[in-house]
Amino acid sequence: MPEKIAKNIYFASDFHLGAPSYEKSLIREKQLVAWLTYIEPSAKEIYLVGDIFDFWFEYKHAIPKGFVRLQGKIAQLTDSGIPVHVFTGNHDMWIFDYLPKELGIILHKEPLKINIGNKKIYIGHGDGLGPGDHTYKFLKRFFASKFCQWAFARLHPNFGIWLANKSSKKSRAAGAKQDEKFLGEENEWLAIYSKEILRKEHFDYFIFGHRHLPLKIEIGTNSTYYNLGEWLNFNTYLVLNDGNVSMKSWKNNIENDFTI
Repeated sequence: MPEKIAKNIYFASDFHLGAPSYEKSLIREKQLVAWLTYIEPSAKEIYLVGDIFDFWFEYKHAIPKGFVRLQGKIAQLTDSGIPVHVFTGNHDMWIFDYLPKELGIILHKEPLKINIGNKKIYIGHGDGLGPGDHTYKFLKRFFASKFCQWAFARLHPNFGIWLANKSSKKSRAAGAKQDEKFLGEENEWLAIYSKEILRKEHFDYFIFGHRHLPLKIEIGTNSTYYNLGEWLNFNTYLVLNDGNVSMKSWKNNIENDFTI
């Protein structure tokens, strides 16, 4: 039989492993590993677009415990020659060099512009982009600073990880209801941001995470904004094949079409 040629590019985000509890996170992690195993034969590349972990910080000699199934699966994928791209999100911006070294991932801390076939694609987690939210944008710059990272590293991991997890849960709870609502195209800040980029440079697809709501918005001539949704409720992801994009969901270890 002829060898099967991997053609699909996969995009997913916002797994938030570690939330809301160890037990529920473990169930979700096993779902993710099953999904990655399912797509492995057809995957040319995989893009994990931020907030893989609900919190992550790499101390010099310690990392948050857990998530070994997902890490092992990603290492297996990259060892087999499938590129796995990981974007930092607002919950796991403190990924440094451990995961690239140990798992072989390609790490991105800023939005990425790529060409796949004849399609131009703009990819990013999405936090801090678009109009408004000036308080968070200031905090993001502070959290990304070397001083903040140095200061946090001085905390004992038991206290530092506890403090960060508590803050992360509070942040998610505050935004949970807003995440479930479609604000209207004119109020979706990542769609607004995409339109601003589009005035300067054409992209066929804008692909973001962070928003938690699966979205598809036509923002210009032959240009579409997608939000990937999340894996706490929707389990959604995008598949790019021969220039065409489709949204899928992973439920009960079965791939399903997802209508936006």
